[in-house]
Amino acid sequence: MNNKHTRTLSMKKAFCFLLIALGMAIMPQSGMAQSSLRTSSPVPPQVELMYVKGLRYLQNAQKTDGTYEGTYGQEPGIIGFCLMSVLAHGDDPNAGPYATMVRRCLNYILSKQNSGSGYIGDTMYNHGFATLALAEAYGMVRDDRIGPALQKAVALTLTAQKKNKTGGWRYAPDSTDADSTVTGCQIVSLYAARNAGIPVPDEAFERGLKYMASCRDNKGGYGYTGPSGPRVTLTAIGSLTLSLARQKSDPSFKASLSFLKKNLNYRDSSYPFYFEYYMSQALFHADLDIWKEWNYKNMRYLGASQAPNGSWLSDYSPAYSTSAALLSLALNYRFLPIYEK
Repeated sequence: MNNKHTRTLSMKKAFCFLLIALGMAIMPQSGMAQSSLRTSSPVPPQVELMYVKGLRYLQNAQKTDGTYEGTYGQEPGIIGFCLMSVLAHGDDPNAGPYATMVRRCLNYILSKQNSGSGYIGDTMYNHGFATLALAEAYGMVRDDRIGPALQKAVALTLTAQKKNKTGGWRYAPDSTDADSTVTGCQIVSLYAARNAGIPVPDEAFERGLKYMASCRDNKGGYGYTGPSGPRVTLTAIGSLTLSLARQKSDPSFKASLSFLKKNLNYRDSSYPFYFEYYMSQALFHADLDIWKEWNYKNMRYLGASQAPNGSWLSDYSPAYSTSAALLSLALNYRFLPIYEK
């Protein structure tokens, strides 16, 4: 792991442990103790209230094997989202109030990794999001299995790209075509892995970003498999990859940001939580003032739609929609390494 990442994680973990120690001195219930401390920080109180309710839902709804009810409740990528939801809140993942949930998530993700190939789950979506979760957990969670599993997962991602003439990725490791959603997912996971100290060649990013550029039109909007039919969610994914690549001075990035700024009131009717997950990150990395404006809108939207039990509902799985909603709010905390600017 590189020195910068190690120092950053050490500082963040030290802060988390300080919160826990102070919280225990103030109030015996650990979850409530941390909440009372966080609301005195710049984090908006309504975000903390929503976040804790959402985490408690995920904690209580989780089965002993780490899975959840619903269509996506057994997908390792979604379990990765649930894991990152805890890490993003800053709670001690090893001994804090959600430590059991963290352990179950990790156990499940690792159980779904092919010991030979390193492939996690049965789609590259699952593999990419699960790899991202492992990268974020590496250095935060005390588990010697994470490093080797992350290395294998990254190797699979890189091998799949080498087999694909487009330079991108699609649904399977042996796919020969690509799309902007799966490719964006893999690029983000590779940046997270590199941040965690896993070697990733520059060529992988260059080829992936070149494919993403092939999906961008002359106004900065991104399409699914090409520049036609640009969508807000896809443009958020494309913008995020350019931010992580430190290419924000590129005219195409500025065009994409302009595209997103014109759609701050947009809500994706098909995959609203997937949209929020990416839109929050894209705007946060691109322009803090624009993110603050959108974050306020997102807080109001999610505050009005959160169920009494703390979940957000969807047709796929409350675990998916709740974890994605929480991660869209998690930029208010900024504990995940991938959220570093």
